[in-house]
Amino acid sequence: MRLLVRTLQRLAIFAIGAISVWLIVFVVFDFADQELPVYFALLATYAIGAYVILPYAVRMGLKVLQRRRVPSFTVAADGLPADPVNLVLFGTRDELRTAFATIGWVEADKLSLASSWRMAKAFVLNRPYPAAPFSTLYLFGRGQDIGFQKAIGDSPRKRHHVRFWGRSLEDTQDIDTASFWLNTDVPAPGARVPWVGAGTRDTGFGLTKLTFQITHRTDADTNAERDYIVGELRDAGALGEAVSVEAGDRIPGEHVNRYITDGDVAVAALGKDAALPRV
Repeated sequence: MRLLVRTLQRLAIFAIGAISVWLIVFVVFDFADQELPVYFALLATYAIGAYVILPYAVRMGLKVLQRRRVPSFTVAADGLPADPVNLVLFGTRDELRTAFATIGWVEADKLSLASSWRMAKAFVLNRPYPAAPFSTLYLFGRGQDIGFQKAIGDSPRKRHHVRFWGRSLEDTQDIDTASFWLNTDVPAPGARVPWVGAGTRDTGFGLTKLTFQITHRTDADTNAERDYIVGELRDAGALGEAVSVEAGDRIPGEHVNRYITDGDVAVAALGKDAALPRV
């Protein structure tokens, strides 16, 4: 059975790669070559292939390989692994907001031209921006639904922060299909669902390896950041039942049933004395 699954996965990966190459060479380039001089056609093809088609193909491939489990890592816009998943909180979106407001964390502004410009100025001038936006990371085929942060001192370069993705439990009958993992729907308002989180601590600034863009430098010990977040919430009485899940273990919660990570995932119910859902 495992051999059959692996074979089907490899076929799916091959198909995704073949379709991507076909789109780049025979659709994008052919169209660009008809409209633009060859140099600009190649440049446009590269831009669309490298920044649109291939990143999406990588994310599709990761979903194929990680069926029936929450991925260990989020994915950046270029399709490469990013911050690790290390936290899951069960509750509604309002309960999530209330919990982090209780411990003094601020909800991040939505990423836009205005917020990006304000963040850039704060970053360069080292001025506070408590609600600074987050770059977009991907899980379940979409960017984060919500994020929270707590500044370290007055510098926008250092902060505790966590991104969350809500995972709807209403489509459980489709868990063995591609639609389950490719679904980008946000959970309905008021729904009590698992919020899968990636918490990290920014320690300063640096340059990205490939584009040399200015970015936050992240502390490597994400386990310490996970424990810090859980400790803050627990001390404030914002958490109920909690468990620590090792890689490969089955955790409470209907149909979101296997959390695989290089480290541990803290799983807790939002609200004092709240219980985790049972399988």
